[in-house]
Amino acid sequence: MSGKLFVVATPIGNLADITYRAVEVLKSVDYVLAEAPNHSRRLFEKYSIDTRLIKYNDDYYVEKIINQAITDAKNGQNIALITDAGTPTISDPGYRIVKAFRDNGLEVVPIPGVSAVITALSASGLPTDRFVFLGFLPKTSPKRRKALQEADIDATIVFYESPNRVLKALVDVKEALGEREVVVARELTKIHEEFLVGTVSEVIDILSKRPSIKGEFVVLVKKNA
Repeated sequence: MSGKLFVVATPIGNLADITYRAVEVLKSVDYVLAEAPNHSRRLFEKYSIDTRLIKYNDDYYVEKIINQAITDAKNGQNIALITDAGTPTISDPGYRIVKAFRDNGLEVVPIPGVSAVITALSASGLPTDRFVFLGFLPKTSPKRRKALQEADIDATIVFYESPNRVLKALVDVKEALGEREVVVARELTKIHEEFLVGTVSEVIDILSKRPSIKGEFVVLVKKNA
């Protein structure tokens, strides 16, 4: 009997945000494919999970790791897939592993939990009936603006951004889409969690006055009225 691949969501900040089922699965599988094992060990230590962690986010070895995982599953081993935080495969290279399992006729089981994009949407106050998720925007301003304009389809726009580029991205939002209402969620579920709400110019002004910008960001842009 073939083994399974469990796609397990883990906390994005607060380590208590994990399901009982997720802990049980992580304890029971033969090994765990992790995007960042060093990051995940803190979670494993908290819940006394001693399952072996194998790093998969390595371009040089990823095909070898995937092929070995396929072989192991065909031989009856169960494997879990986790990202460094949140739901695997969302702006994360783990989708390649899921696709490989599907292509080989192996069972993939989702173990749902936290996702930063859904967490931010749920508390943003912006319309959630229809949204476009862009992951991380391109690194150059012209490409960012093009991506934003293409996504402007009567829906809330959501994307991830790093602290060193969030201001530039907000400027591009203003240039590409005009003076929209935005919500910038920072450090979700962590000690310094905050939501900045206002026009894009107002949020740019708030962030511009800070001596430094730190944390992980989810940016949400209200659809055009």
